Amino acid sequence: MEQSENITQIIIDTINTIFENIFSSIDNNLYSLLDELIFIDKDILNDNYFQKILGTSSSSGILLISNSLLLALILYYGVKFLLSHLTYEKIDRPSSFLTKLIIFGICMNSSFFIVELFINLMSNISLAIRSIGEDLFNQNICFSTLITNINTNISVDTSSINIFTIDGIIKGILSFSLLNLVFSYSLRYILIKVFVLITPFAFLSLSLSNTNWFFKAWLKNLFSLFFIQIIVSIVLLLLFSVNFSDSNLFNKFIYIGGMYALIRSNSLVRDFIGGVSTTITQSVKSFTNFK
Repeated sequence: MEQSENITQIIIDTINTIFENIFSSIDNNLYSLLDELIFIDKDILNDNYFQKILGTSSSSGILLISNSLLLALILYYGVKFLLSHLTYEKIDRPSSFLTKLIIFGICMNSSFFIVELFINLMSNISLAIRSIGEDLFNQNICFSTLITNINTNISVDTSSINIFTIDGIIKGILSFSLLNLVFSYSLRYILIKVFVLITPFAFLSLSLSNTNWFFKAWLKNLFSLFFIQIIVSIVLLLLFSVNFSDSNLFNKFIYIGGMYALIRSNSLVRDFIGGVSTTITQSVKSFTNFK
């Protein structure tokens, strides 16, 4: 009997040790990484290779392709204009087409500058929301500070955690929820870069009335990806505003609710304004259905 109890205790201690290492690794590495992935500013553009792909001038990178398409659009319009006299199809007047072509051609070649202004605007809004929290609570509103509060208020010591207690279960839920966030926001980070790279094509699509839908879809998706970090800032502000000095079970589940809101922020934005999904489970399911 005593021997079986010892074996059981060894198994429990081994499991706890495994989870201690996992939680410690998450705490030491993921939270600062999350801050970089979620709160994106113009630094995302400060990549030499990324700038070369986009194009440092109209004769390089994606800008070269988009300027080539600009000439193709002129040829396309010319042919369509001639055919309209035979088919009586309504098309834009030459003066209207040339005006739009010049305006959006300039915007296309100024894509880097325009996107940088947009990113600065969205970044400053989220920064302003977090600054309110910093002034009110004298804490840096970020995930690095959040994990400190979680471990303090849940009374979890990652060096002696017991996964078979309610505190251990809650700690596990929070840690794996934030691991889910890392995957989700890593996908978002890549998607933002993709939509920045196709910015020239988005402006070029405004030259023709039957292709301007591409610009609208591009703008909605890019805006939704950045609007997520505004939602995240608000959720973090609410989490820091709750008084967790009384570490009871209710407060602990509030933290879980906050983590779930952060995970679901992309779905909330999609339901509100539309846009692309950055939720890993939804993306995998969509890919499976596509196959």
